[in-house]
Parts: sequence; structure tokens; C-alpha cells
Amino acid sequence: MRLHRVLCGAFAGAAFLAGACVSVGEGKGFAKSDNLFAKDCWNGAFDLQPDFFAADPFRDQVHIRVQRGNDLLEVSDGVVILVDSIEDVRSRLGEELSVSLSPGIAPPGFAPGELCGGECDGPVHAALYLLDSCHTQNTVLYAVSGTVVFDELFSGNPNEDDPKEKFSSGRFVLNVGDPREAVQNDAGRYTFPETSVIEGEFEFFFQRGQPAQPFP
Repeated sequence: MRLHRVLCGAFAGAAFLAGACVSVGEGKGFAKSDNLFAKDCWNGAFDLQPDFFAADPFRDQVHIRVQRGNDLLEVSDGVVILVDSIEDVRSRLGEELSVSLSPGIAPPGFAPGELCGGECDGPVHAALYLLDSCHTQNTVLYAVSGTVVFDELFSGNPNEDDPKEKFSSGRFVLNVGDPREAVQNDAGRYTFPETSVIEGEFEFFFQRGQPAQPFP
């Protein structure tokens, strides 16, 4: 299965990318891990060194991309953050928001929502994709827990005129792992071995660019 479908489709559905308008990428931030583990690909310190920042709004959701390089997601390294409700999160600026697995994250053999045991209702979901560094392994590490703090968040209106409403800034601490490696404990809950902590920050203004292209 192509990563484009796994990563973005699981978060928000095909219509999300089909209707998105992507910002052009200028901003600043970082994403680092002291010890990142990605099976058969990476085991050690990691520094994303992002130089591309994008916000893809759809209805009341926004999908934030902190990425190295401005190539397609499928051939890049980056962190993607999905805000389920812009209105809700904008009412909670400065608050530490819990990150959970999305119910759509379901590797073969798992039912939607099974991996998070019904606790998929966090307002924010996130993932680290390593499709450049680990391009032969198709590696995506999903946030199984963590926090995100938004100090500002883009309004979600691609025609927004007010510069203050176009600005997004925040910071995150994510505990990421591979859902395909999930194991069930004695209590019937799923745990994720070999998880890693990645921390980062971002700030950028939304600048409307070309609509995202869902297919090459």
C-alpha cells in the first residue's frame, strides 16, 4: 500500500488531500530525537533540519507538515500533525494537548480503533515519516502518545486576509512507534515496543500555493 494512502488517508480520508491548498513552505523550526529507532533503518540521534512548513486546511481540520525539502511527502522526511478541530484547538491556545493514535491507524489484521483501545479521541494526531532516509522500508512512525502546544493556529480559511489569522506556532513532544509492531499485554491492551521520543517546534505564516495533487 502506498504511503500517501496509509499516512494521509488514515488520518483524514481521501477528500482531505483532494481539496487541500498547501502553503508555500517558509518558516522555521526543528524536530530532533536523542535516540530514534526505526526498524531496519535508523538507530541513533536524529535531526530533521526542516526547511519546509505547510498547512493544508480542509473544513474544520488542518494538516501541518514540518519537512526537510519541498518534495512530495512520499519521498521526504518530516513530521505531520493533524488538528481534528481548528475551532476547538484555537480556543485552547497555550494549553498542553494530548496526542493519540487516530482510529484510522489499522495495520493488516487490526480493526479501526483497536490499537488505541477506544482512546483515539485526542484532539491532535501526529506521525514521523522517513520516506527519504528509509525509502526502501516505507517507514512511518505514528505518535502513540505525547503532547502538542499551539501558541497560534491558522484560521483554516485559505482566503484569509488578516496576517494574524494566518500564523501558526507551537511545540511538540511525541512518543512514536510502528503500529505494525504492536503487542497485546495481559490486560488486553496494545503496547508498542521500541518507541522513540521526538521533540520539535514550528512557526510559519500560511501562504496559499497550488492545490495539493493527490496522485502523481
